[in-house]
Amino acid sequence: MFVVDASVALAWCFADESSESADRALGRLEQDEALAPATWPLEVANGLRTAEQRGRLDLADLAHVRELLLSLPVEIESVSLGTALGEVTDLARQLDLTACDAVYLALAARHGVALATVDERLRQACKKAGVELVA
Repeated sequence: MFVVDASVALAWCFADESSESADRALGRLEQDEALAPATWPLEVANGLRTAEQRGRLDLADLAHVRELLLSLPVEIESVSLGTALGEVTDLARQLDLTACDAVYLALAARHGVALATVDERLRQACKKAGVELVA
């Protein structure tokens, strides 16, 4: 199991955002499950909606992307207010992250698993926190 963030999921949706790291994470889902915080579906949906507004996706593309994302073995874990105001906020403060990014790091650390992200700031925070990245 590993944690997947929205940046990786969106990289799977756009050829111009493709990367080796994102491709490895997608390949890993062929034999492994991923975990994501409850914010993940909304972040992904927001990224897709923004892309649609900017003309990067049409309805046919969106249907294909939706089918891909819904087929993936990604388990969504709830985030309590206590976790958000405690562990997540503390990590965000310590590593100069947004709470939206820190929740992925907190989830990976709590479960002792790697994190898949193409966000460079989050990748650097993982290194500082000793959280493995999906290689």
